[in-house]
Amino acid sequence: MKKFKKWNVILLSGLMAVVLAGCGAAKSNSSDTASAKGEKPYPDKPIVVVAPSGAGGGWDRTARTFTKVLAEANLVDQTMTVENKPGGGGTVFIADYVSRDSKNDYKLFAGSPPVLINNLKKDGNSPFGYKDTTPLAQLTKDFGSIVVRADSKYDSIESLIADLKKDPAKLTFAGGSGPGSMYHLVSILPAYKSGVDHKSMKYVSYDGTGEAMTALLGGNADAIATDASSVIEYLKAGKVKVLAVAAPERLKGELSDVPTMKEMGIDAEFAIWRGIFGPKEMSKEALTFWNDTIKKMTETDEWKKSMEQSGWESEYRNSEEFKSFLDQQNKQILELLEALDMEK
Repeated sequence: MKKFKKWNVILLSGLMAVVLAGCGAAKSNSSDTASAKGEKPYPDKPIVVVAPSGAGGGWDRTARTFTKVLAEANLVDQTMTVENKPGGGGTVFIADYVSRDSKNDYKLFAGSPPVLINNLKKDGNSPFGYKDTTPLAQLTKDFGSIVVRADSKYDSIESLIADLKKDPAKLTFAGGSGPGSMYHLVSILPAYKSGVDHKSMKYVSYDGTGEAMTALLGGNADAIATDASSVIEYLKAGKVKVLAVAAPERLKGELSDVPTMKEMGIDAEFAIWRGIFGPKEMSKEALTFWNDTIKKMTETDEWKKSMEQSGWESEYRNSEEFKSFLDQQNKQILELLEALDMEK
């Protein structure tokens, strides 16, 4: 009888050990689960972040800031590199991305309103848009601006608009994206809102703000339309003047003396957000990783410092919030393109 009770105790102890082991396994994280299945936890190899433009523009700076801060804050163990893929204001890259990398968790890209605009505009439109990707996070917001050389005769947006009213084709505007795209919309918006024949205006597109700025400084353009933060270094160097920003109120820092278009009596506002996107068929594990990691990144001192240095305003939205935001922005941009007779 005693021997029978002894075996019962041994058996019970064994069962409890199995149960406890099972509980421990249930509490394991996704990395442990992946290991149990013979899979490697995400990420387990280098990650590429693409800037679909040349160097120096908003996409390039976003991608490089993103990877730099993640490394500085020790939030990603794997190597992260940035690749520039210029062409068609982003349309060349996204077509290749959708066709080749729809399941590639290790290739992300930086984006902004052109991801929507290129899919909606009439000329040079892309059959692909944000719905062919996985929006991961909105990171920042910025605003459009009209910029001229420091030696330009134009000291205000009013004087520039006055000349455009006399002859809409008199001036050449440049921008870092194609016709009907973000910078084109920024360039014609104040003129359109002021009653200028915007369809007669001359707009020359370049791959990225860096190239557009080179055209301006080289005398190949009278003005450029760009995001306000991209001109800060040129403004500090005394190379350009910012005539106005398309913001609801004056910006801070180096641009605090620049009037808004609304201050100048022009009812024009154009917000430029920037964010990170992944492939449409991104794995659940990768999506969870980036939702958690990017949120942590935007709360770090490294991120706050980079925002101040870049002249950007941080505005974080997670994947689900970003998707809802893009749905709304898509409708608004379509309405604007329709008003300008530029929708496809």
